[in-house]
Amino acid sequence: MESEPAIFTGAVFSLFGGGLLAWTVSRVRRRLPVAEGVRPAPSAALASVAAVIALALAAWCFTRL
Repeated sequence: MESEPAIFTGAVFSLFGGGLLAWTVSRVRRRLPVAEGVRPAPSAALASVAAVIALALAAWCFTRL
């Protein structure tokens, strides 16, 4: 019973992290801004770090099964 919340949370974190990472990579490749009104390099770095943290949290949730 306790593994169901871990599965749900891990799935949410993995979808969010994967989607954010894919979106960030596609924006950087096309040389478009990642965030409106922010310099490109810091916004891409911050979005990439957030995506990697979300994917790491997903992996941690899946190890709790």
